[in-house]
Amino acid sequence: MIEKTMRKGFLVIAASLVLLTGCKQKAPANEPAADAKVESSTESTTENKVMYTDICLPGPQGQMVKVSDYVGKNKLVLIDFWASWCGPCIGELPNVVKAYELYHDKGLEIVGVSLDKDKASWVQAIAQTGQKWPQMSDLKGWDCEGAALYGIQSIPANVLIDSQGKIVARDLRGDALLEEIESRLAAGAVAE
Repeated sequence: MIEKTMRKGFLVIAASLVLLTGCKQKAPANEPAADAKVESSTESTTENKVMYTDICLPGPQGQMVKVSDYVGKNKLVLIDFWASWCGPCIGELPNVVKAYELYHDKGLEIVGVSLDKDKASWVQAIAQTGQKWPQMSDLKGWDCEGAALYGIQSIPANVLIDSQGKIVARDLRGDALLEEIESRLAAGAVAE
């Protein structure tokens, strides 16, 4: 009985740690861990105040979805990197849904980039979590081309782009996501 209680407690602690830290890609033995700060051309081209990099991947119905179809047509575009199997992503999605509901009519568009491998799970999660915005995935998991373009090593992750195509923020969660979007929309959503 004690062993069963201890095992249950361990599982609760392990699950809590995953929810607090996010889903991270495992680095191969010869590469630095995902947490390590690594200077790369990807990081330097996707940091704040630099022009965004376009992503073009299939949507749930097989149509091609491009971030460039939304940047410049909206005051802000949030690229949201997530996956149906990622507990922290599912936990953060209510904040993203709230941001969409509050600010979509004021100029916010969201484009979801899924790191799923299973199409059925991806499509089901879109419906279950109430994501009404454009979605894309190449169904390659951690090898997702869109995630690689932005140096994504951990999800949930996001990139906020202004109307001029400049990256203005990254990795916003919870209230910080809502506050940044509200502030940017009030200021006209153009980078300083």
